[in-house]
Amino acid sequence: MFSISRKLRRENKTVGFVPTMGALHAGHFSLVKAARAQCDIVVVSIFVNPTQFNDKGDLEKYPRDLTADAALLAGYDVDYVYAPEQGEIYPEGFSTYVYVEDLTESLEGASRPGHFRGVATIVTILFNTIRPDTAYFGQKDAQQVSIIKRLTRDLGFEMEIVELPTVREESGLALSSRNSLLSDDEREKASVISRALREAKLAYKNGERNAMKLTEFVQKTIADEPLARIDYVAVVDRETLQPIEKVGDKEAMIAAAVFIGDVRLIDNTVLNRKQ
Repeated sequence: MFSISRKLRRENKTVGFVPTMGALHAGHFSLVKAARAQCDIVVVSIFVNPTQFNDKGDLEKYPRDLTADAALLAGYDVDYVYAPEQGEIYPEGFSTYVYVEDLTESLEGASRPGHFRGVATIVTILFNTIRPDTAYFGQKDAQQVSIIKRLTRDLGFEMEIVELPTVREESGLALSSRNSLLSDDEREKASVISRALREAKLAYKNGERNAMKLTEFVQKTIADEPLARIDYVAVVDRETLQPIEKVGDKEAMIAAAVFIGDVRLIDNTVLNRKQ
């Protein structure tokens, strides 16, 4: 891929990059379509990154089907699919990791120790390999996007990070590769997460500003679903990801992680998005 990057630079082509772990769905394809519309060359990576899993069982059951994913991408006019072997990314003796302070310590970082060290490391490797002009991510992984924006700034990558809206099923469930691990009944019941977030956002629109009360709206709705088990619900500053007591002028977000059966899902909603 280094040789491809040099060739593209010589041709003065703009490169759009969509990093994925495979098990592709409409959320991924919304990113690919944006890259295709805005860039000369589109690169999609498929790599299930072991260093961002703090649970070996979770890594082992993560859905994988490279053949199917590549076939789907063929319909989106993708120029390059980069699907490296683990040894290509992490050769024997690999011992260098990237850690972004502050933003990684709450929410997913608190629930999944080491997760964001793995994310920051693989993203740094991929950015250095592909050398894109623009990289595309979804709002469902809002904390990850904030971390990658900070990483890009701090490490001097000359590129733009584009965040696109979460793509949802008709029920409201945020699209995720992990959804394929849900039974039909669990998938139906999992819509409680997005419903709870919508109800809390409606309360905000109706004048509620107390973060604790907004959190309680979400917790109560989810608790009414027997299949659901809350990991966390938090109202945070959208930029710093720190908990807040009251929603003010700065952009705020409600973030949630919930187990539906044995499958852990995340979602969020921005309460007062600035234009």
